[in-house]
Amino acid sequence: MNSQKPALLVIDMINDFQFNHGKILSQKAEMLTHPILELKSYFYKKNWPVIYINDHYKVWKADLETIIHVCTNERSQEIIHKLTPTSKDYFLIKPKHSAFYGTALDSLLQELKVDTLVITGIAGNICVLFTANDAYMREYSLFIPNDCIASNHDQDNTYALQMMKEVLKANISPSETIFSW
Repeated sequence: MNSQKPALLVIDMINDFQFNHGKILSQKAEMLTHPILELKSYFYKKNWPVIYINDHYKVWKADLETIIHVCTNERSQEIIHKLTPTSKDYFLIKPKHSAFYGTALDSLLQELKVDTLVITGIAGNICVLFTANDAYMREYSLFIPNDCIASNHDQDNTYALQMMKEVLKANISPSETIFSW
């Protein structure tokens, strides 16, 4: 990790959880908040970028306050309260599953000279997996901490992690392993 420059991606954690299995996913997302916040704090100390990429919730503007307002409800309020991006963070909206599709993410990463992505968030088997796939095709090194992603079903999450490890050559160790970087 000596010469690499990582960025922390936080995917879809500003979420309304108003969908089939949303209650289950919100409970799992709540468990991710602590390790993601620890990573975020470590990235701040290292002066490495933290980038939130989020669904747009038909707002179609990268207007964080409006998206937070649209998403805040009984299921989401604690998660949003803990993980709201700060002025230090970048915030992008995405139209589909991958954080790269239809966004300025790749241009931003190039501008920041990032070559390694630490990908966190939900859902592990959809948006995280699709983002990891697109990052791999763009030749980024990948670290997807297994304690920082969640899917509706545990077996789907396990399968997604295995795919990211085997096919995309991602490191899927727990988040605490990053603190030796």
